[in-house]
Amino acid sequence: MTTASALPAIQYEPALPGQTVVVIGGSAGIGLETARRARAEGAGVVLTGRNPDRLKRAASELGALSSAAFDATDPAALDRFFGDLPETIDHVMVTGGGPYYARLDDLDRERAHRDFDEHLWLAIAVAQHAVGRVRPGGTLLFMGGTGGRARGPGLSLIAAGTAALPALIANLAVEVAPIRVNLIAAGFVDTPLSASLLGDDLDRRRDQLRATLPIGRVVGLADVAALAVHIMTNTALTGATYDIDGGQQLVAR
Repeated sequence: MTTASALPAIQYEPALPGQTVVVIGGSAGIGLETARRARAEGAGVVLTGRNPDRLKRAASELGALSSAAFDATDPAALDRFFGDLPETIDHVMVTGGGPYYARLDDLDRERAHRDFDEHLWLAIAVAQHAVGRVRPGGTLLFMGGTGGRARGPGLSLIAAGTAALPALIANLAVEVAPIRVNLIAAGFVDTPLSASLLGDDLDRRRDQLRATLPIGRVVGLADVAALAVHIMTNTALTGATYDIDGGQQLVAR
């Protein structure tokens, strides 16, 4: 004789019901995957990107509340964008371009300035715009990396930026509180950007990481998006840097 015990059905509650998530750099890669995850958790999304066609496709796929194609490092364009947003929003995520590696002999001053605009000044500008528009307890979330923690030829610029960004984020968290401010520092993530940077070396790099990382696999878009949404929903998190690299920093390079 068997006794069947009836278990109560587990009701899944979305993590971001009715909230508005703005993703600056949301037309591809980590930004798009985070927007996709936020939509699955009940949020409405606003997307921006530089490429109008790619942005239009992403906004259509996700049923975005709105989208805007512009360069976020352009102060006037960023002003207009925030001015057109709803009066209150919940979260802003900012993704940036890829890292700029260059030896001193090859360092391009204009490109170096643009790199700092994308990763440092943009964080300051977004924080300025967030005050009075992002609700108390909402999130500003920025993307950084771990690659600049190493030392070697070609790493001077990225090392400076990698060191500066966590300090900036921690101070912004104090200055714009009770809005929360956090940073995701990613190692290698299997993205279209990584593919464009590595070219023919992409598969070799993937194989190397699978063989050496403690997690035994390559970090993907979904991994970073899950972390981003967790940071948005956990209201105890602010002023911190969250590494996501599969243990890459723990093993010999």
